[in-house]
Amino acid sequence: MQAKITYRFSAKLWKDKGKGGWVFVSLPKDISKEIKETLGWQEEGWGRMKVSASIANIIWDSAIWFDKKQQIYLLPVKAEIRKRNKLTLGQLTEVVISI
Repeated sequence: MQAKITYRFSAKLWKDKGKGGWVFVSLPKDISKEIKETLGWQEEGWGRMKVSASIANIIWDSAIWFDKKQQIYLLPVKAEIRKRNKLTLGQLTEVVISI
């Protein structure tokens, strides 16, 4: 994936209450708004947009998902990434995404 724009932010890990209990970080509202306004045309089904993500120098290809209720994007953080970085729920972490 050839990235064009990079965003850096801090966010807490949280777990969805739904079936499967995915773990996410929420992108800040200002970053979400900018992405939606300038890059929203890249969204695929269900508000999905491909990104390259990085936490503590571990980089992986992923996608962010737009949450219409909160008007923000969510980045799922795989168990493998959490385990390699020793991340726990509620922990504030530095995140970099490139679109």
